[in-house]
Amino acid sequence: MTPLPPRDRPEADDARGHFAHLFSGHAATYAAFRPTYPTALYDWLAGVVRGHRQAWDVGTGNGQVAMALAARFERVMATDPSAAQLAAAPPHERVSYRETTYDSALPDGSVDLVTVGQALHWFALSPFFTEVRRVLAPGGVFAAFAYVHSRVTPEVDAVTMYYHDVTCAAHWAPEHHLIREGYRSMPLPIDEVQVPPFEIRSAMAVEQYLGFHRSWSATQRLLQAGGEADVLRFEAAVRDAWGAVGARDVVWPMFVRAGTLR
Repeated sequence: MTPLPPRDRPEADDARGHFAHLFSGHAATYAAFRPTYPTALYDWLAGVVRGHRQAWDVGTGNGQVAMALAARFERVMATDPSAAQLAAAPPHERVSYRETTYDSALPDGSVDLVTVGQALHWFALSPFFTEVRRVLAPGGVFAAFAYVHSRVTPEVDAVTMYYHDVTCAAHWAPEHHLIREGYRSMPLPIDEVQVPPFEIRSAMAVEQYLGFHRSWSATQRLLQAGGEADVLRFEAAVRDAWGAVGARDVVWPMFVRAGTLR
């Protein structure tokens, strides 16, 4: 890993502070329980780009996407506004981490692929795409992807949806609805390519499943507001719906918006 300094100039919006604080306070929980994107996604991304010299993963969090890209690109710049999240990211000789929102510090036209995993809804699109346009090589690809509600069993899903839609309703950031709609209302300046379907699959014990929901930003806000009892009730209801099964298959459908800049 090549460490780089934090940003050295002001950025055009306050997004850094906005989405950095949502995850900085529970970076270890986030790193421990977030699901892993499928290998097929990374193979597909590597197959749609012309070159494999440089990738830039924006909003890298704990470096999950950056590490996968490092197996497919010569160099990876991984940026995130949260120092706590970056501290949880593993080192890799091909990955350089930088604490910033959009300032990649990369040369003009040097990037073959820009990725944003589960984070584009936090971004101010105008300053972000100004930087993307500067660094992306001719024919380079931009790809934003995210996962939506998990599926386990009808009983577990009903408990989880009530928790998401009712218990946590007042604690979701306004941008959260963009994930639920698949980023379709976001005006991305790209000519989109056809994307195959992807999903995340994981065999999880009930405590792992509950740990994932503890990592939600809305759960953390609920806890900060004194809602520990609400979280415990949700967890008890999930355990009851889960039953005596040791592990269950959990599926997260995904969506991807990808293409070349107009």
